[in-house]
Amino acid sequence: MSLMKEEALSCAAILRQQTPALEAPLARLSATLRSHPPAMMLTVARGSSDHAASYAGYLAMKHLGRPMASIPPSLSTHHQVPWHVDNALSLAISQSGQSPDLVDLQRALGEGGARTLALTNAPDSPLGHASAHELILHAGTERSVAATKSYLATLAACAHFIGLWAEDTALLDALISLPETLDHACTQPWASAVERLEHADRMLVIGRGSGLAIAQEAALKFKETCAIQAEAFSGAEVRHGPMALIGPGYPVLVFAPPGPEQQSLLELADWLEGAGADVLLAADTRIARRTLTLSEAAHDDLQPLSAIQSFYLMVEQLARARGLDPDAPPHLSKVTRTR
Repeated sequence: MSLMKEEALSCAAILRQQTPALEAPLARLSATLRSHPPAMMLTVARGSSDHAASYAGYLAMKHLGRPMASIPPSLSTHHQVPWHVDNALSLAISQSGQSPDLVDLQRALGEGGARTLALTNAPDSPLGHASAHELILHAGTERSVAATKSYLATLAACAHFIGLWAEDTALLDALISLPETLDHACTQPWASAVERLEHADRMLVIGRGSGLAIAQEAALKFKETCAIQAEAFSGAEVRHGPMALIGPGYPVLVFAPPGPEQQSLLELADWLEGAGADVLLAADTRIARRTLTLSEAAHDDLQPLSAIQSFYLMVEQLARARGLDPDAPPHLSKVTRTR
């Protein structure tokens, strides 16, 4: 069994430990933020962690009505921008917490007046030291180059954080049943995606709302484990230019979980099929025309976690079907240090 598959299968067990472990520190932090709300919210991240930050930002805006923006690290590392971010909250996310550009930017934002919080999977990391507060994911050492368990653990921690901050009992209650949902998601038969994508060289991955973050993550995993040039788009944005790529047999994976965005995604899938695309529609059992079945979570905000869990196991299998080693992507290492 590959490390990628082993770690993907461990996600439910990790969340059973993570949720109670983070309850007290997140409750204290969210109480402080309710008493003294930040004037703005910023994120500092790269790669899979940046996709997780996108998810966190969407939930923060949805539940708190507070905009959250991703800050390019090069503004500090190459341009030494003098930040003026008094009373902002800067959330830095990194599995290893070691990338110098993230550390430098987080430190600079703190010097510019921001309250700084690091979410990492590595205690005593440079990013943690550069932040006023640090939360550990409790995902255990991740050995696979392609992140799986740390990404899912980050999404769950962000949902937990926003749920407590917003005092959303429905979201918090749904987190309790999330491990069971992920266990079920591991059993979904996605073999048809392996068969249809085994010889693909390019494709689109589409999501919307909080699901855009997993479309971005899926596109990255297609690239790094399967050598497929996959690009992610919002179901709304894809109509502004990327539609020109669609031709007969062009592969498109559409994540359409239950929620307010589902109907527009289903309509888009119909249009894509009408244009000749080879559409892989990932949806819940109520959608009879689905290609891939999603296990339904207990809250709309948690649907993306169930979807990416099923996807991880499929893409690992797809990599092997294409004669590739999912644990040894070319030119990549587990810890990326950018400047």
